[in-house]
Amino acid sequence: MSADDNASSQIPATHEAVTANEETPLLREENGPKPIAEGDQEQSAEQTIIPEEISSKHVFITLASVYVGVFLGALDSTIIATLSAPISTSFNSASLLSWLASAYLIANAACQPLSGRLTDIFSRRTGLVVSNILFATGNLVCGFADNEGVMIAGRVVAGMGGGGLMAISTFVASDMVPLRRRGLIQGIGNVCYGSGAGLGGIFGGWVNDTWGWRAAFFAQVPLVVVSGILVFITVNLPPKKSEKSKLSRVDFLGALAIVITLVLLLLGLNSGGNIVPWTHPLVLISLPLSAVSLAAFIYIEAKVASEPVIPVKLLLNRTVAAACLCNWFMTMVQFITLFYVPIFFQAKGLSTTDAGMRLIPLSIGSALGSLGSGHLMNHTGKYKMLSFIVLTLIVVGSGLLATMTFNGPSWPAIIFLFMIGTGYGGMLTVALLAVIAAVSHDHQAVITSATYAFRSTGSTIGITIGSAVYQNLLLTGLHSRFDSYPGAAEEIRRIRDSFDELNHLPNGWKDGVLSSYEDSLSGVFLAGLGLAVLGLVCGTFMRQHTLHTSLSRRDSS
Repeated sequence: MSADDNASSQIPATHEAVTANEETPLLREENGPKPIAEGDQEQSAEQTIIPEEISSKHVFITLASVYVGVFLGALDSTIIATLSAPISTSFNSASLLSWLASAYLIANAACQPLSGRLTDIFSRRTGLVVSNILFATGNLVCGFADNEGVMIAGRVVAGMGGGGLMAISTFVASDMVPLRRRGLIQGIGNVCYGSGAGLGGIFGGWVNDTWGWRAAFFAQVPLVVVSGILVFITVNLPPKKSEKSKLSRVDFLGALAIVITLVLLLLGLNSGGNIVPWTHPLVLISLPLSAVSLAAFIYIEAKVASEPVIPVKLLLNRTVAAACLCNWFMTMVQFITLFYVPIFFQAKGLSTTDAGMRLIPLSIGSALGSLGSGHLMNHTGKYKMLSFIVLTLIVVGSGLLATMTFNGPSWPAIIFLFMIGTGYGGMLTVALLAVIAAVSHDHQAVITSATYAFRSTGSTIGITIGSAVYQNLLLTGLHSRFDSYPGAAEEIRRIRDSFDELNHLPNGWKDGVLSSYEDSLSGVFLAGLGLAVLGLVCGTFMRQHTLHTSLSRRDSS
């Protein structure tokens, strides 16, 4: 089918007035126009274009092009897991360890909620091309960075692009594939994500050991250029139609409010106990202001914006709220695992490459869990019991991870990480299908953006929680063991600033330092267990909705 034929066969979608219940089709079969739900009057002039289902070949070519960007975004997000220590060492800054990841993920969290509404307005293709440009630019800045500030700025720009690549790929898949098969397609997408996430640590460690960390950023740029060209050629999905101008439909106030909320929140969490004490004015001011900004965002979205970034009324839906919170907590667990398992093995004495390879079971598990969950949902049309199983896997795996010691064998980590990865991959697919099934077709992009916002903030907060626990327990352990030693303060500072110092410790320090590292990392993994339990509790509140077999959601068999 040509692009012109496809466009000529598109039909406008309508808004629903009904609220989906358990096992209730989201689009009814009644004839005649459907009334507009309360609160949707301001959007009544907007039409969602639902294309007829296109050939499998066209779907494959389009999604293959889009998933190149997914792979690269995942690769970049986990490269830092093994590069953070050498980069921090090269700039002699322990605090940079947290900011390298957080800067990228803060930008993800700030931009992903905007991507659903903006690509509804300007088109998916435009969003993907812009995301590729930002991603390439950010990696170039990181590669050339000569100080901490430039490095963090590069991570912010790359994060803006990477966030768009992740989120918009999901919108494209939802635009082209019915819900019943959507889980299987998402599973394939998560295989690309899992492959990138798993290879990121290995690739970063190998490049660092071979050519230095800067080469890891430069190497991604040619691939990003190829990704941008592919999506420009293959992605041809029409934006929503409206009588309003495109710029007038952008919720600038809501976008500004959510960015301010996230920056203030994460600034306070990253700084407390890491850069400054928790009682420092920076922390005591930024966190309350973040809450005020969040309240302003909710008010703007509910009362002011004609086309809100995230319609807050959708978040009151039980399934949507449960799935978003489940994404939030379990992504915290996943990123604590991603960033602190390599640190555990580096402290144990492994190279950055070997430490990165320890993440392979996590990646394999994530891919299999996502693909397997998608296949089961495609076969059964059910996801509620499946959600309980995959969430329980994360809880059990996280609990077992906290039992690891430097003196114990390394092989059990393969099983623990595989369990966490399998559960997390399955959770991503199940939660996505649950939220899309719980809302009408015209809201599927913005509610998908909401899940990505929870996932992005969860990743950032997870790393922040991990950093706070790690730094504070490590500092406490080192001071309690060595404060009576000559020159202890300076030596402790060097230990916290650089892993290399573990190879140059004064006589009588090694056992105590390793015990301090072991205690601090056990504390991090126990924090992950607590978050996993919260995610499991939230997941139990998801309802079972119908997974339709057609794009129009009129065939619910």
